[in-house]
Amino acid sequence: MFLNYKRLFKRTGFVLAGCALLILFCNYWIVTSTSLQIFNEVEKIPPRKIGLVLGSSKILVNGTDNLYFTYRIQAAYALYKSQKVRYLLLSGENPIKDYNEPEDMRAALITRGVPDSCIVLDYAGFRTLDSMVRCKEVFGEDSVTVISQEFHNQRAIFIANKKGINAIGFNARNVNKRYSFKTRVREYFARVKCVLDIYVLHTSPKFSGPMVSIE
Repeated sequence: MFLNYKRLFKRTGFVLAGCALLILFCNYWIVTSTSLQIFNEVEKIPPRKIGLVLGSSKILVNGTDNLYFTYRIQAAYALYKSQKVRYLLLSGENPIKDYNEPEDMRAALITRGVPDSCIVLDYAGFRTLDSMVRCKEVFGEDSVTVISQEFHNQRAIFIANKKGINAIGFNARNVNKRYSFKTRVREYFARVKCVLDIYVLHTSPKFSGPMVSIE
């Protein structure tokens, strides 16, 4: 009996070690392969036609403002105001009547002064992979500036690189570590899922749809 438990613990240890190595490998691969495509300063980023803003909830479950949302809107407006992007493609989800990420982003940008004619909505950005692939396959844009926090941009651009999309990223302001601890932990697992989606599962967006021209 003791030997059986010993074997079980040993096998469990091997599995856990393998999982840890996989997480570290995926994280390292995504960070290093995208490092030259990410910018922090408006003045240094090349201009592009499209700025793709990745969705997030406007309000947290406790009723407070979501800083991820707030800082992405600030970053998107800064790029538009500096003429680094001409159109803003807002990609998110709207699973229920009272939750609509693209519409919330549009309202926030219009309030800041971005004209509605320069805003395009993608209601089927259920996942980062969906947002990136649909940008090319539905909206016909294969050259894009992704706008989100750095950790999110890294994964989005990794996907873009594997899907034939010429992407660069502009980093929205980071959220402090205490506020974002759960999100950052979840991101490590999201990166493993990202690699599996591309190289093993060959995952496609949940919805495709007719082509939409952004002009």
